[in-house]
Amino acid sequence: MNLKPNRSIPSASVIPVLIYPDVRAAVAWLGAAFGFVERVRIGEDHRAQLAFGDGAVIVGDTHGERRPPRPGEVTHSVTVRVDDVRAHCARAREHGARIVMEPTDFEYGERQYTAEDPAGHRWTFSETLADVAPEEWGGQTVSGG
Repeated sequence: MNLKPNRSIPSASVIPVLIYPDVRAAVAWLGAAFGFVERVRIGEDHRAQLAFGDGAVIVGDTHGERRPPRPGEVTHSVTVRVDDVRAHCARAREHGARIVMEPTDFEYGERQYTAEDPAGHRWTFSETLADVAPEEWGGQTVSGG
């Protein structure tokens, strides 16, 4: 895939849009707790594009049918790769993230933790420990991607 560049949209090929009751507060918190960087602001409290490495997420306001998660339900999770899960988890905890799963090493070569942000979105942060073939832990490689 060869995507055309456009400075008005993140360059990532998959861009989650997460809804928050207060976009500005979400941008500030996601930056402080998780290390996201705001790259584009659309209106004062309408939307913001955030970057993390070569990935991106858009934070959107509540409007019409757009709503943040409801307590007690998990409808999605965003996975973000980081260099040091333990340090990242400590930073997130320091900023009030609810740690749902402490840093854990998995047979598929990743150390991960899961956190919930103040709006109820679930985030899994993953640190690669080793390059492990899916077949070694019960997965199956389906395509070359």
